[in-house]
Amino acid sequence: MLAACAPCPKCPEKPAPVTARYEQAEFAALPGWSASAPADALRAFLAGCTRVRPDAALAPACARAREVAQDDAAARAFFESAFTPYAVASSEGQIRGLITGYYEPLLDGRRVRSERFAIPVFGVPPDMIVVDLASLYPDLKNRRLRGRIEGRRLVPYYSRAEIERADGAFEAPVLAWVSDPVELFFLQIQGSGRIAFDDGSQLRLGYADQNGHPYRSLGRYLVERGELKIEDASMQGIQAWAAANPDKLRAALDANPSYVFFRVVPELPAQDGPIGALGVPLHAGVSLAVDRRFIPLGAPVYLETTMPLSDAPLERLAVALDTGGAIRGPVRADFYWGSGAQAGAMAGRMRQQGRLWLLWPRGLRPPQP
Repeated sequence: MLAACAPCPKCPEKPAPVTARYEQAEFAALPGWSASAPADALRAFLAGCTRVRPDAALAPACARAREVAQDDAAARAFFESAFTPYAVASSEGQIRGLITGYYEPLLDGRRVRSERFAIPVFGVPPDMIVVDLASLYPDLKNRRLRGRIEGRRLVPYYSRAEIERADGAFEAPVLAWVSDPVELFFLQIQGSGRIAFDDGSQLRLGYADQNGHPYRSLGRYLVERGELKIEDASMQGIQAWAAANPDKLRAALDANPSYVFFRVVPELPAQDGPIGALGVPLHAGVSLAVDRRFIPLGAPVYLETTMPLSDAPLERLAVALDTGGAIRGPVRADFYWGSGAQAGAMAGRMRQQGRLWLLWPRGLRPPQP
């Protein structure tokens, strides 16, 4: 029997997992709070309330919110009376983190494959198996394995490279055909979008599932290999690099083994945003994707950061309505800009540092990760 290894330089201890710290604050300490316009955030909060359980911590605040007039003065008074702000920090004391942006893309596509439109947008493949680990390992709540059966074994599901090199042999429903692999790649990163067909109709897509492989940043890959400078690693910079380097594109895309599958969302009105992880439409400018291990979905969150490629302040109340594969850590958020090209231009350039304050019902302890 091997002896247990005592702590020593050759036997480093496993680093403690990152957790969150919540430091109580006052609304007056939130940068820009007194000049903010929280009525839009109130509407987003009310939308999220439709998914809050009656016994949840946010339920009493939701009940009060339904009686509040939807103007900025009334909204501000409601949030100040119903919630206590807590500055979010990591267990190591980090108070500032990465704030990125996302949007709902619009791609040209076709219902039938053609020479130009030959790239499939896949739905969930029938042979992918999802294993929920929480029933066996409570510490792995919200973690799932994706795999496929090979003989009598469960093996990892196909990677991006394996799926895209199957050359028609990959068995999954095709929802539409598009022409640009980079646009499809960014559609997968955003997690939702629309396909515009030549007859004027549109197909709305939402996130359905993912192949279980870890997400790897394409921008970081290109920077590490000297293909782009870090300040050029925006969505627009990556698109320009791809147009200039078609021979290198396939290897660059394959560096991210993660692959997203979509579902058709026919019931969503055209004026609504895409459905977030909480199950309600996102509201442009006041919705955040967060790490739900540290910030509960449905909770109001005050954001202090700057506009993309600018020092101009972006300070406002938002609501945690979504999650994302790349959104990991207590002080990490993705800001939803809306739909279309203008929103995409802002989202693609956003890579700012910022702070987050969780608004939690008065009298209750902040959530314990």
